[in-house]
Amino acid sequence: MTERLSDTARGTLLPPLLEAGWTVSDDGKTLSKTFEFEDFPNAFGFMTRAAIYAEKWDHHPDWTNTWNKVAVTLTTHDVGGLSALDAKLARKMDQLI
Repeated sequence: MTERLSDTARGTLLPPLLEAGWTVSDDGKTLSKTFEFEDFPNAFGFMTRAAIYAEKWDHHPDWTNTWNKVAVTLTTHDVGGLSALDAKLARKMDQLI
C-alpha cells in the first residue's frame, strides 16, 4: 500500500528533485515542474514516454501541454499528498528528457 511521505523520506527524496527544478506546493501536497522542448512533437513525445511509466506504475500525473511546454503536477490522491511514487515518477520524467 502506498503511504504519504514521512518527514524523513521528504528530507531524502525531495532535495534532489528541488535541485532539478521541481517545486513543492505551499501546502506540501504536490510536486510541479514545467518542461520546455524545441517544439510540439518533442513535447508530445516526452508525454508519450512518460505515459508508459505512469501506466506501468499505475500513477498518473496531472499535466497540460501547450505547444512546446508540458506542465506537470504530481500528487498521490489516495494518501492526500506526496508519496514515493511521486518522487519516482518525477525522477523518471527528468531522465526522459
